[in-house]
Amino acid sequence: MTEDQILAFCDGLPGAARSQPFGPGTEVWKVGDKIFALMAPGSGRVSLKCADPGFAEMLISVGRAGKAPYLPRGGWIALETASQDPEEMAHRLRESYDTVRASLPRRVQATLD
Repeated sequence: MTEDQILAFCDGLPGAARSQPFGPGTEVWKVGDKIFALMAPGSGRVSLKCADPGFAEMLISVGRAGKAPYLPRGGWIALETASQDPEEMAHRLRESYDTVRASLPRRVQATLD
Protein backbone atom coordinates (compact mmCIF):
# COMPACT_ATOMS: atom_id res chain seq x y z
CA MET A 1 0.00 0.00 0.00
CA THR A 2 1.44 3.38 -0.91
CA GLU A 3 1.50 6.29 1.48
CA ASP A 4 -1.16 8.04 -0.62
CA GLN A 5 -3.37 4.95 -0.36
CA ILE A 6 -2.87 4.87 3.42
CA LEU A 7 -3.80 8.55 3.64
CA ALA A 8 -6.98 7.95 1.62
CA PHE A 9 -7.89 4.76 3.50
CA CYS A 10 -7.55 6.28 6.97
CA ASP A 11 -9.25 9.53 5.92
CA GLY A 12 -12.21 7.48 4.66
CA LEU A 13 -12.96 5.69 7.93
CA PRO A 14 -16.15 6.94 9.66
CA GLY A 15 -15.37 9.62 12.21
CA ALA A 16 -11.63 9.53 11.50
CA ALA A 17 -9.84 12.85 11.77
CA ARG A 18 -6.30 13.58 10.57
CA SER A 19 -4.13 16.15 12.31
CA GLN A 20 -0.50 16.99 13.05
CA PRO A 21 -0.45 17.37 16.86
CA PHE A 22 3.28 16.63 17.00
CA GLY A 23 4.06 19.25 14.37
CA PRO A 24 4.48 19.12 10.62
CA GLY A 25 5.80 15.85 9.29
CA THR A 26 3.72 13.39 11.28
CA GLU A 27 0.20 12.53 10.17
CA VAL A 28 -1.95 11.30 13.06
CA TRP A 29 -5.38 9.74 12.70
CA LYS A 30 -7.78 9.76 15.60
CA VAL A 31 -11.26 8.48 16.19
CA GLY A 32 -13.06 10.11 19.09
CA ASP A 33 -9.82 11.91 20.09
CA LYS A 34 -7.87 8.64 20.42
CA ILE A 35 -5.01 7.78 18.06
CA PHE A 36 -5.36 4.71 15.85
CA ALA A 37 -2.56 5.35 13.31
CA LEU A 38 0.51 7.54 12.78
CA MET A 39 2.72 8.03 9.75
CA ALA A 40 5.60 10.33 8.94
CA PRO A 41 5.37 10.69 5.14
CA GLY A 42 8.57 9.51 3.53
CA SER A 43 9.51 7.28 6.48
CA GLY A 44 8.22 4.15 4.78
CA ARG A 45 6.27 2.97 7.80
CA VAL A 46 2.98 3.39 9.61
CA SER A 47 2.35 2.75 13.30
CA LEU A 48 -0.93 1.24 14.43
CA LYS A 49 -2.55 -0.66 17.26
CA CYS A 50 -3.24 -4.41 17.26
CA ALA A 51 -6.35 -5.70 19.00
CA ASP A 52 -4.25 -8.23 20.92
CA PRO A 53 -0.93 -7.10 22.45
CA GLY A 54 0.29 -10.72 22.39
CA PHE A 55 -0.31 -10.87 18.65
CA ALA A 56 1.60 -7.61 18.25
CA GLU A 57 4.55 -9.14 20.11
CA MET A 58 4.40 -12.21 17.88
CA LEU A 59 4.46 -10.05 14.71
CA ILE A 60 7.50 -8.22 16.06
CA SER A 61 9.28 -11.42 17.12
CA VAL A 62 8.89 -13.07 13.70
CA GLY A 63 9.97 -9.93 11.84
CA ARG A 64 6.60 -9.08 10.25
CA ALA A 65 6.47 -5.78 12.17
CA GLY A 66 8.70 -3.54 14.20
CA LYS A 67 8.25 -1.76 17.49
CA ALA A 68 6.32 1.46 17.07
CA PRO A 69 8.56 4.44 17.89
CA TYR A 70 7.37 6.28 21.01
CA LEU A 71 4.56 3.71 21.49
CA PRO A 72 6.36 0.70 22.93
CA ARG A 73 3.47 -0.83 24.87
CA GLY A 74 -0.16 -1.73 24.50
CA GLY A 75 -0.05 -3.57 21.19
CA TRP A 76 1.42 -0.85 18.98
CA ILE A 77 3.48 -1.95 15.98
CA ALA A 78 5.20 -0.31 13.00
CA LEU A 79 4.67 -1.77 9.53
CA GLU A 80 6.84 -1.09 6.50
CA THR A 81 4.54 0.38 3.87
CA ALA A 82 6.34 -1.00 0.82
CA SER A 83 6.72 -4.59 2.02
CA GLN A 84 3.16 -5.18 3.20
CA ASP A 85 0.46 -6.78 1.10
CA PRO A 86 -2.14 -4.04 0.45
CA GLU A 87 -4.98 -6.24 1.74
CA GLU A 88 -3.10 -7.04 4.94
CA MET A 89 -2.24 -3.37 5.47
CA ALA A 90 -5.89 -2.40 5.01
CA HIS A 91 -6.89 -5.14 7.45
CA ARG A 92 -4.37 -3.98 10.08
CA LEU A 93 -5.43 -0.32 9.71
CA ARG A 94 -9.11 -1.26 9.98
CA GLU A 95 -8.40 -3.47 13.01
CA SER A 96 -6.57 -0.60 14.70
CA TYR A 97 -9.47 1.76 13.98
CA ASP A 98 -12.05 -0.78 15.20
CA THR A 99 -10.04 -1.52 18.37
CA VAL A 100 -9.73 2.13 19.31
CA ARG A 101 -13.32 2.92 18.36
CA ALA A 102 -14.61 0.03 20.51
CA SER A 103 -12.77 1.49 23.52
CA LEU A 104 -14.71 4.76 23.26
CA PRO A 105 -17.81 5.43 25.35
CA ARG A 106 -21.01 4.37 23.57
CA ARG A 107 -22.29 7.94 23.44
CA VAL A 108 -19.15 8.96 21.52
CA GLN A 109 -19.36 5.90 19.23
CA ALA A 110 -22.94 6.82 18.37
CA THR A 111 -21.83 10.21 17.00
CA LEU A 112 -19.32 8.66 14.60
CA ASP A 113 -21.67 6.88 12.17
